[in-house]
Amino acid sequence: MSPSLTSPDRPTEPKLDRSLTLHLRGDWGSANLHRVCGWIAQELADRCGPHTRIATWNSRGFSDAVRAVGRGEVQVALATPTAFVTAALDGRGGYADEWYPDLRALGVVPQRDRLVVAVDKDLGITTFAELREHKPALRLATSIYDGVNHVGLAAHEVLTRSGVDVTGWGGELLEDERPFESLDHVKEGRANAIVHEAVMLPAWQEIGPNLNFLEVEPDVLDGLHDDFGWPEAVVDEGYFPGCARFTTLDFSDFLVLTRADLADDVAYAIAWVLGETRHILEGQYRHLAPERSPVTYPLDPVTMGKAPIPLHPGAARYYDALPVS
Repeated sequence: MSPSLTSPDRPTEPKLDRSLTLHLRGDWGSANLHRVCGWIAQELADRCGPHTRIATWNSRGFSDAVRAVGRGEVQVALATPTAFVTAALDGRGGYADEWYPDLRALGVVPQRDRLVVAVDKDLGITTFAELREHKPALRLATSIYDGVNHVGLAAHEVLTRSGVDVTGWGGELLEDERPFESLDHVKEGRANAIVHEAVMLPAWQEIGPNLNFLEVEPDVLDGLHDDFGWPEAVVDEGYFPGCARFTTLDFSDFLVLTRADLADDVAYAIAWVLGETRHILEGQYRHLAPERSPVTYPLDPVTMGKAPIPLHPGAARYYDALPVS
């Protein structure tokens, strides 16, 4: 057993005498959000009544997950990136028709990620200004722009605000749901440009030497932050082979979501699981270097309690009980 479970200065371990039936939403089924849901379900069930049942529904992990929680279809869901959820509190962007002021966070699972824009070096393009000047016919791989997929949404906003018109310039969009297909389009020569995330995937290291990564212009980043609350972030020099440091859109972290009406003791228990049994999730990623891992370990409970939306009071009770370092 982890020392964190037995140390007397840690927050009190939860024990719910009653049995629960909970519904969670993860990802498509085999990626990181589903893995987090499995971890929560296992550790929470161990600390609840004997007839506890916890189901994880397939999801996309984007606005569909946010809406499922907001509408009460599930009690808990994971969505990424975390900053994209803030608009659902007050009806900005894609939530203008339906928003959810009672959304609350149970915690954040860290994933240091970025949305990047890259073009084939053979095009001779190194900046968005050059891209607008030359207007090359791009075969651009990205995710679908359907109002749900956050990658497709972010790609659309970045390109449109940067004055890039892929189809208007005689190019085409190769749109898929997940990053794997988009990366394959580049690797196999079907695409000569890409806008995507999951930058820790090994495929980026394979295609990176052949790409120029474009820094997103400050006015575009400022507009995205002002309109939607989306933050910027840097990609360090050398993260991609031979690439200099550049600024782009942040695409980090998994937000564990619920509503304000979740029972306080359940919210506390889930937050406790996130912080106090973190070694269980970490152990599934330690074969990867932290900067190349889909979950950026080591997990820090204090940081996990810093969410871009209000914490559920039950979850806040756990994070407030953490010892001061």
